[in-house]
Amino acid sequence: MSTNIDRVILMARDFDIPVSVHQAELLLKHISLVNEKNRTINLTRITSVDDAIDRHIVDSLLYLKQMSSLEDDSHLCDIGTGAGFPGIPIAIMTNFSIDMVDSVGKKVDCVNSFIEDLELADRCHAFHVRVEDLARSNDSKYEYVTARAVAKLRVLIEYAAPLLAIGGFLIASKGNLTDEELDDAIKTAKICGMKIVSRETFELPNESGHREILKVEKIKRSSVRLPRRTGEAKASPLF
Repeated sequence: MSTNIDRVILMARDFDIPVSVHQAELLLKHISLVNEKNRTINLTRITSVDDAIDRHIVDSLLYLKQMSSLEDDSHLCDIGTGAGFPGIPIAIMTNFSIDMVDSVGKKVDCVNSFIEDLELADRCHAFHVRVEDLARSNDSKYEYVTARAVAKLRVLIEYAAPLLAIGGFLIASKGNLTDEELDDAIKTAKICGMKIVSRETFELPNESGHREILKVEKIKRSSVRLPRRTGEAKASPLF
């Protein structure tokens, strides 16, 4: 077994996440594909495989800690997917059908090529679309919405609310969540018919960063009409 495959499996095991040899191979193949494309389009600042294992693979696998069954056919939307994180690693680790969305067309083209190369196209696709426009055409479709380094938590909650079915969850990863950001998120969640139900903290391997994974449940319909106009969630927050 190669050193990198061993490393992925062992580091995931440190977080009680079982990864098979085949899954580790696909996770590493994704990193290789990203690095190859990164020569011509800026997808990531993380270029070494060691750093990518810590800060892309393990970071993405932490979302699984907030999910229940990984074997079902849940629908997940990964907003602001960038180079396919965490959407593609989650697809490798689950049976979910996953839509990955980004506002940058070139990144979406790259992610769709990764999906093809990883043989995930039967249940995964990337879309060049604003999240508000996606919500207008896919109302309350998803059991999960994920987001990584996209926006403040209150904005992510507003983005996710119209995409989620009742009982569905936004799972968001934050670096250092301030009390102010959390307080704003709690108040926004109430307006959007959502509630923060879990908050877990992790330290990435090799001092690669602090992560807080928040799970926000949609418990009822929003008290305001969502989605609002494109860009309004950031420009004029609900709270």
